[in-house]
Amino acid sequence: MSYLFTSESVSEGHPDKVCDQISDGVLDSLIEQDSMSRVACECFVTTGLVLVGGEVTTKGYVDVQKIVRDVVKDIGYTEAGVGFDADSCAVLSTLHSQSPDIAQGVDTGGAGDQGMMFGYACNETPELMPMPIMYAHKLVKRLADIRKRENGLMPYIRPDAKSQVTIEYEGKKPIRVHTIVVSTQHSPEVKQRKIKEDVIEKVVKHVIPAKMLDSKTRYFVNPTGMFEIGGPHGDSGLTGRKIVVDTYGGRAPHGGGAFSGKDPTKVDRSAAYAARHLAKNIVASGLASECLIQVAYAIGVKEPVSIHTQTFGTGIMPDVELEQFIQKNTHEGGPIDLTPRGIIKRLDLRRPIYRKSAAYGHFGRSEKEFSWEKLDLVKMLNKI
Repeated sequence: MSYLFTSESVSEGHPDKVCDQISDGVLDSLIEQDSMSRVACECFVTTGLVLVGGEVTTKGYVDVQKIVRDVVKDIGYTEAGVGFDADSCAVLSTLHSQSPDIAQGVDTGGAGDQGMMFGYACNETPELMPMPIMYAHKLVKRLADIRKRENGLMPYIRPDAKSQVTIEYEGKKPIRVHTIVVSTQHSPEVKQRKIKEDVIEKVVKHVIPAKMLDSKTRYFVNPTGMFEIGGPHGDSGLTGRKIVVDTYGGRAPHGGGAFSGKDPTKVDRSAAYAARHLAKNIVASGLASECLIQVAYAIGVKEPVSIHTQTFGTGIMPDVELEQFIQKNTHEGGPIDLTPRGIIKRLDLRRPIYRKSAAYGHFGRSEKEFSWEKLDLVKMLNKI
């Protein structure tokens, strides 16, 4: 049976992603000074304004003004007179102390909140991620790389961009790219026809294998026409508003908790990383070609209140047997310890590694910071 599935991504210059990177920039700064920092940092941006707020418990000091301006400058908003730039935007901070009611549960090693988190992996791509979201990420990342490192190729593009990729499947197998949508902010002088030609030749064909494209593949480039006004001047942004972009592009469920601006005692982030780590290793070990893991926590309680495993009929053993093996090994001190402290230790999460995760997805990454992408459980899983 043939069907279509679509995922989207956004660039680092998208207003919501600007906020995610600022929130994680604050987090990294504090963890670098005090690895035990507890941080819940949110950000809001609009024309000429950045507002940073939230709760912090730390021995460190955060220079919010510097972090904001450094992040905005690094993204590429440096041109004065376009409504938002690193030097002229106003920066307001309302960071304050963490609630002692929350702290009392975390101090003993319990989860920082209740909730459920999901991890997913499949063998559609080398990254063991769904193909639509991986291609969508790579398209907007390619635009950013051109803008920052190969500016002569497309000198007119600006930081804000979005992508969307529709894959046609036959059963569980991706067979072709059906539709590609790319919208990129640009300077006034360029013609839309030129943008479309360049996006197809210098972005799409650079990212997507030729065998996945054919004469029927549809391209929509800046489909509304002009995209001169972008970033926080074109639309307001908020931390945590791109949670599906951050994870699996809609292929897997999402527990609802955002990642950015949260230290690893927040299971919204750390347990989602641990669930991805486990699901990826299960697929890499050959136990299944597709795997979904759900974990759930109660605030102040160490052990997960539930663990659920599903392989969608692709497992070499019944799901219940795989789930029983996982449950036997995820207790405190076990080889797949899923307590908050166990996850933090196992994945080495008390490091300033988070800003890099705040654009182009938290999963399917090969950089050294992404410890939850390691395949270090395969040997153990192969013994089942």
